[in-house]
Amino acid sequence: MSPQIVLIGGGVGELVAAHYLARAGHRVLLLDTHTPFEATRSSAGWVPNALIKELSLEAHGFELQNADPWLSAPLPDGGRMDLCRDPARSAASIGKISANDAAKWPRFCERMARLARLLEHLYLSPPPDPISSDPRDLAQLAGIALRTRLLGREGLEDLLRLLPMSAADFLDDWFETDTLKGLLGAGGVMHLHQGPRSGGTAFALLHHHVGSPTGVFRPPRSNLGTVLAKMPGIEIRRGAEVAQITVHEGRAKSVVLAGGEEIAAQVIISGADPRRTLLEWVDPVWLDPELVRAVRHIRSRGVAARVELILDRAHGFQSLALAPSLDYLERAYDDAKYRRVSRSPYIEAHAETGADGRHRVSVHFQYAPYFLADGEWNSERCQALGDVALTMLSDALPGIASTIVERSVLSPLDLERIEGWPEGQAYQAELALDQVLWMRPAPELARYRTPIRGLFLCGPAMHPGVAGACGRNAARQVIKDLHGGIR
Repeated sequence: MSPQIVLIGGGVGELVAAHYLARAGHRVLLLDTHTPFEATRSSAGWVPNALIKELSLEAHGFELQNADPWLSAPLPDGGRMDLCRDPARSAASIGKISANDAAKWPRFCERMARLARLLEHLYLSPPPDPISSDPRDLAQLAGIALRTRLLGREGLEDLLRLLPMSAADFLDDWFETDTLKGLLGAGGVMHLHQGPRSGGTAFALLHHHVGSPTGVFRPPRSNLGTVLAKMPGIEIRRGAEVAQITVHEGRAKSVVLAGGEEIAAQVIISGADPRRTLLEWVDPVWLDPELVRAVRHIRSRGVAARVELILDRAHGFQSLALAPSLDYLERAYDDAKYRRVSRSPYIEAHAETGADGRHRVSVHFQYAPYFLADGEWNSERCQALGDVALTMLSDALPGIASTIVERSVLSPLDLERIEGWPEGQAYQAELALDQVLWMRPAPELARYRTPIRGLFLCGPAMHPGVAGACGRNAARQVIKDLHGGIR
């Protein structure tokens, strides 16, 4: 018997969607296209409380990895600044450099948390159509307006000022300490082809605060992928390579694998990026030319590489960032504007001890553009990038080089091949103001549906750009459409 629903992709969003659909009584086959499948690694991203409860994740061993401090940074004159889960402890660390900034920190955290709660509400359902006359859309818009009004005058002014601002201007208004502003500003440009002085990066900083405790400005890490991959209820086929999605009379009918096998389905949900799904796997003849143009122009510029280290011992840190100031970040971005790898990049390292007992350090290296001005990515360029990262880490963590057992470097091109990130872009579509909410990734696709009946999207290119929430929202939309007979 053919599965009723086929999902393409093995990421967190696809796994979340698969389990929601299975719990709704549908037969589900997940074609895991990721190579290699690494179920032992932690994943980063907000996990909504509703998702945890609805899928009973804690009963299956789900855990949030609450690093504390959630981020540290070396100081120019020695020592470290530690940003902790307790805002009072963070203020104490900040106060060693600036009493003014320490005094402002609790208020800053409180006001950002208030705005993040508004976004969290927006992120838990498909985005409303702002020009729709459908009573359901109008009711959703009215609910958003009421929640915004409940922010009060101060909160509303904060929101209206923050959304278009650059992270640099926003943080300069609050703080004077370069290290603090560098740490926060780095969160505003994470995976963005922008510097902290670009408009809209203050919104990106707020986006990464959604779902986190007050005063924590990085997405949480968890074992969500591991738990979902082991939970019963869905069939997973590893190493699948999709060649085509067939369409008959405007309805998606089947998925064809590279070996020629054809898998029929009532509904097909793709976690791959919209360009691959709609312009490579589907014959674009089924799409309006204007939509084809819009999909081709979705911005997916990758700017980050990853350095993976295996150490022979733990090195006494959990999360470490090397972003000394906003000016430093902007200069790092200057290289990327001209398609060069940053000579002095922004580095963020996360350490964990896996279930196998190995001490891993994953290093986010930004900026490393997908397209280079003078050639292409190769092993020599990757090794040179790894050398830069290791030199910077060694300055902050003396002796770490002697503990390295293994080292690998993934360029943006490697991340595209292995993780399925288009152009190495982790969010598939950049989290810029013109690619969020009902415009994510394009207005015609914002409700997870495509113009082809029975074909949906659930990857991070969709609203809100957070894998778990994308998967949950997409699955709920599919269930609603199936049970309502719409699709």
